[in-house]
Amino acid sequence: MSDTVLVPGGRDVRATLDVAESEHDTDASTADAIVVACPPHPQHRGHRGDERLVAVSDALTARGIDCLRFDYGPWDEGYGECADADNAVGWALDRYDRVGLFGFSFGGTVALVTAAGRPAVAAVCALAPTARLNPEADATDALADLAARTSRTADKANARDGSGDGARTGTATGIEAGAAADGSPVTVVYATRDTTADWEPVVERAEALGFPTVPLESDHFFVGRAGEVGETVADALVPRLHE
Repeated sequence: MSDTVLVPGGRDVRATLDVAESEHDTDASTADAIVVACPPHPQHRGHRGDERLVAVSDALTARGIDCLRFDYGPWDEGYGECADADNAVGWALDRYDRVGLFGFSFGGTVALVTAAGRPAVAAVCALAPTARLNPEADATDALADLAARTSRTADKANARDGSGDGARTGTATGIEAGAAADGSPVTVVYATRDTTADWEPVVERAEALGFPTVPLESDHFFVGRAGEVGETVADALVPRLHE
């Protein structure tokens, strides 16, 4: 089941809320986790109905996690679009225990930048992200910020339990939980034959920082591979979003 959502904020941002499958006979959501999905470039016909976003939503809802697919407001060189994603995350955090982020292409960079500014986000997965949207929205800088935050939190956890070995503390749910939670807080999925996005610097930085990267044999658009994309992204996000 899907509902239309008007995302609060100063811009006209509309979204579709896809509700997870439930054993209960109800149309209302019973999920306690959600993923906010950021579409590709709006000036290149990117929108919330993009087949890669829909495939990811289908894979997530089949595993008990809701998905909010949104459209950006009026074009704003990446600045307003990142604000739109942040507002969508704020909407989700008001209603769910755990929130993840996903984005494709332009939206992958939006997702990384937004996650870097939202410590409460549990996980982010970027699909074929480009390196930079504008001087203030750089995917490699966002990855560095996320890695630094995760490292600081791991150090604090080790100091508390005295183990020094990254033992799990089991309470934090945001990206700052780092190694204290299942799965990785950050995953980059990329296409090995992508000649569209400037993805190489993002993958190189992610690998240097110890975040997992997942190659798929495809071009930038993953033609005929939407189902595989959906399952791959869900595999990356779900461990961080389920209790």
